[in-house]
Amino acid sequence: MKRNLHLLMIDPQNDFCDLPDTHRPLDPVSLQPLTPALPVTGAHQDMLRLAGLINRGRAGLTAISLTLDSHHRFDIAHPTFWIAADGVPVAPYTEITAAQVRAQQYLPRHPAALPLALNYLDQLEAAGRYKLMIWPVHCEIGSWGNNVHADVRAAYGHWEQAALGIVAKLAKGSNPWTEHYSAVQAEVPYADDPDTQFNLKFVRGLAEADRIYIAGEAGSHCVKATVEHIADYFELEYGAASLGKLVLITDCISPVGGFEAQYQAFLQTMQARGVQLMQAGDVLPELLDNAGRALESA
Repeated sequence: MKRNLHLLMIDPQNDFCDLPDTHRPLDPVSLQPLTPALPVTGAHQDMLRLAGLINRGRAGLTAISLTLDSHHRFDIAHPTFWIAADGVPVAPYTEITAAQVRAQQYLPRHPAALPLALNYLDQLEAAGRYKLMIWPVHCEIGSWGNNVHADVRAAYGHWEQAALGIVAKLAKGSNPWTEHYSAVQAEVPYADDPDTQFNLKFVRGLAEADRIYIAGEAGSHCVKATVEHIADYFELEYGAASLGKLVLITDCISPVGGFEAQYQAFLQTMQARGVQLMQAGDVLPELLDNAGRALESA
């Protein structure tokens, strides 16, 4: 009998990939090659391996889901939101704390945003997961950087056509007042915005699978945060054994540079909790076996 094997691809987008020239088209406005905003070293090769896995094993995949980091240019985690006390723009990769804002070392460019920003920073720091990081403007809605890596997009398109299925696509990050690393919950959810709250329907749908293979970028942030939320829910609702359904495809995931230690600690913690670590070459036989089961039961 065919097993329910679900592939979850987290933010496999151009802006996160260290793309070669062959994957960088010309900007029709500047006539210069488009450049990824936040490239993760190794991500292009991750995506090629992921596309190859889908192409070779697609008959064994029951479902595919895809998350898309989707931001506005004006966002609390972008330089466009902030200004330093001396009037100098805030550089990407700057951390900002509530204490620094209260000391007026950094302030929102729009004065009316100050109480909202402080409320956010207070809640974020109380949660203890992350400090506010200012990232380059990335995955702007409607931009080339927001699009899926071309090889991955082609591969899942072939799956959709062969399976007569639809890849579920989940956008996250459009609320400019909160960071949204995790695909299933913002770092600070807001009561008046359901899109920032825990995506119970999606996570319960994942739980119906026999296996959930997880790949994407970046392992130190969006993959990490998403898997932590899913694993916590699975353990609470279905017991610790349910975490064995989760499989991290480690050669289809890379961390942001400078955050390698956090990524390795995440892998070790998840493995200790029962999440499986595999490579694409290990996953492929499972997909091929599942495809064979489908033929036998047809």
